[in-house]
Amino acid sequence: MSPEPSYLPSIKGKPGVLIDFLIVGGGITGLACALALRRIGHRVIVLERLDHSVAGPLHLIIFLQVSNGGGRLPPNASKILFQWGSRSCFTGVCDDTGDLLGTHIWEEEILREAGGEYLFYHHADLWRLLLRSAIDAGADVRLGVSVTSIDGDDCSVELSEGDVLRADVVVAACLYDSTPAYCRLYSLFVPSQVMLQDHDLVQMCIRPSPPAFLWLGHRASALGNWVGGVNGFMVHVWVSDYPGGSLQADEANWEDLISHCEPRLQRLVRGATFRAFRPVKIVPQLDNWVHHGGRVIMVGQAAHPLPVQLTALGIEDAALFAKLFSHLTSEDQIPAFLHAFQDLREGRCARVLNSERCNLSFRMMPNGPEQEERDSAMRERKLTEQWDQIKELFGYNCRR
Repeated sequence: MSPEPSYLPSIKGKPGVLIDFLIVGGGITGLACALALRRIGHRVIVLERLDHSVAGPLHLIIFLQVSNGGGRLPPNASKILFQWGSRSCFTGVCDDTGDLLGTHIWEEEILREAGGEYLFYHHADLWRLLLRSAIDAGADVRLGVSVTSIDGDDCSVELSEGDVLRADVVVAACLYDSTPAYCRLYSLFVPSQVMLQDHDLVQMCIRPSPPAFLWLGHRASALGNWVGGVNGFMVHVWVSDYPGGSLQADEANWEDLISHCEPRLQRLVRGATFRAFRPVKIVPQLDNWVHHGGRVIMVGQAAHPLPVQLTALGIEDAALFAKLFSHLTSEDQIPAFLHAFQDLREGRCARVLNSERCNLSFRMMPNGPEQEERDSAMRERKLTEQWDQIKELFGYNCRR
């Protein structure tokens, strides 16, 4: 018997009917869905191919390879986690010469209106938090289990060992695609002791609320921020038109990558204890998230893949999905609820996808008149359109 779940403050009472969910993919979105569904009483099994529960430094390597290590959790997602029971920062903006283009402080008014906080986190820490919370809520999370196929007509999944599992609803929360790369994302981790031994780097991490730093260059950009829990600095570098290679690039690749970078960024790359890269893809949003049988649905990156891993959208998906199924009174409603989920989410996700695509283009402009105009606007803090987009993203409330 699963323990009696606690219920979301925003959802009054229990669903009239409790059903079985199979969630394929135990990443952030899958675990968030499991937690949200258990909190309203539904029965949930999560199937995850990787066994992230390994102890020691190996878990950090796995998460850096799979999920780029660090991340940012904006108010639209943090407020959901706060509601489930689980601070403001400022951003220094620099170009590739090291000249300061400006700073931006997340105003308290913006965060207050958004109802959450802007947080930096390590992917592994957030994953472990959601894993523990989902299991405590009664979800059956099975790590190291490979799914070979999903049968939409039978509402079942086949495992690599040949076993077949069935449920009332199958939720696909994992993504596989062969889309050509738009650019490359290089990720690295710099331990605190490395930065504390460097006069210039130490200034980036000794403040009470260390900021995020954004570097802008010719067809490239980088973002770095302090990450608690693992006591270090995460840096992500986006580069266009750079040759491919293996997951673990050799030293020559890295030296070539940073040869024209601002000195602090060069020292961060050289001081990193782990470095990896992966392709960044621009994948069109799916037209249909729901199988024609009405019992299988795609969520998160499976339904609306993004050029960067946006944890926030997956958490939004989970909250809305659970809210819909809190009103279930008959299994006959399942297909309608799944289609309603897509209807309610696809517009929002399409806007975020477009915003992220524009964001990449904005940050990775080639040197020229447009780039000079961008830098001038940043110095004068005249990026009205960009801040309007941020307010819309932060202020979204998936529970309304």
